[in-house]
Amino acid sequence: MFGFYIEEPGGNLSEIAALTISKLFWRIFVSLIKLKSYINFHRPDYENPTEEKTCPSAANEDSFPASLAITEGEAIYDYCWYPYMSASDLVSCVFATSTRDHPIHLWDTTTGQLRCTYRAYDNMDEITAAFSIGFNPTGTKIFAGYNKSIRIFDIHRPGRDFEQRSTIQGNKEGQSGIISSIAFSPSHTGMLATGSYSQTTAIHREDNMELLYVLHGQEGGVTQVQFSKDGNYLYTGGRKDPYILCWDIRNTVEIVYKLYRSTETTNQRIQFDIEPYGRHLGTGGQDGLVHIYDLQTGQWVSSFQAASDTVSGFSFHPFLPMAATASGHRRFVPLEESDEDLDLSLRDDENCASVWSFPVYSAEDYAANTDPVDSNGQSDEANLLQDP
Repeated sequence: MFGFYIEEPGGNLSEIAALTISKLFWRIFVSLIKLKSYINFHRPDYENPTEEKTCPSAANEDSFPASLAITEGEAIYDYCWYPYMSASDLVSCVFATSTRDHPIHLWDTTTGQLRCTYRAYDNMDEITAAFSIGFNPTGTKIFAGYNKSIRIFDIHRPGRDFEQRSTIQGNKEGQSGIISSIAFSPSHTGMLATGSYSQTTAIHREDNMELLYVLHGQEGGVTQVQFSKDGNYLYTGGRKDPYILCWDIRNTVEIVYKLYRSTETTNQRIQFDIEPYGRHLGTGGQDGLVHIYDLQTGQWVSSFQAASDTVSGFSFHPFLPMAATASGHRRFVPLEESDEDLDLSLRDDENCASVWSFPVYSAEDYAANTDPVDSNGQSDEANLLQDP
């Protein structure tokens, strides 16, 4: 079996009591966890990752104190790290956020100060917010998703200068709807994937945004797109859709396989992630479970109960034997309820981010234990990694 063995939560972040945490990522070099909506940065204790055995019960008690907190004026739609961020170069320690009714902000991760802004305007000359953002692989541009268009900002030229590309071609073909997610191929092939709430995923050329093909098959609006580590496969997930779809971008006629998760009735973005070796994928769901899948076979490998509520975010650490989960689900009370009965807050163990410790193989051990792949791209499931 895959070496994913949960011990105890390595930490619980409960500072966001009234909002749900919808997305989080580890950042290599500075080892920070970033949470979406109200930005907190936490540095886990790597020397004693399992020192905290249970989630704190006090409403304001966290396993890890926030080393930096940044507040935006409205709900945060998306964020992204600068790809060449390095703790040895403080100039590179930045990340970008997109917020409702606000321009794109570039923040300093060491001071929490606003570096600069990138503004897009609509036909009425009013600021319009990006629904998704992403740095290109060279780190020179920010690609931002809007309704039926992509705007491209040069990071060295803040302000209102940008290049706009429509996702709809002159013959009305292409990708319609709000561009909700952006991902670049890690294999430096110059390809860019965009997901849309129109239930489609599109593959473009990065240099001129030429549309290569459009993928159909998601039951709900696409909320996340992510390439495999080798850039040959694309994984897409949507809201109110119980499946993550795997696409071979070299042959997009059919879906390679589907990975189940409990997301049939929620409009929340449920984040998934691929571990550093590219062999397994982890995803949360409404049932509080995190499922691990083998990406070579598309088969379920393992699962564990990460929270008592929806697990909306899951992220592997880039190199340490850790993973982080975010949980919480916004609840709505009927309008006829009195103000005294309104209670939209969640318990600490429901609305939190948790750090999990588990064994991980070294690169050499992993290569030695990984099964050879046959001509059909399938491996012998009977020879999967054995329990340590």
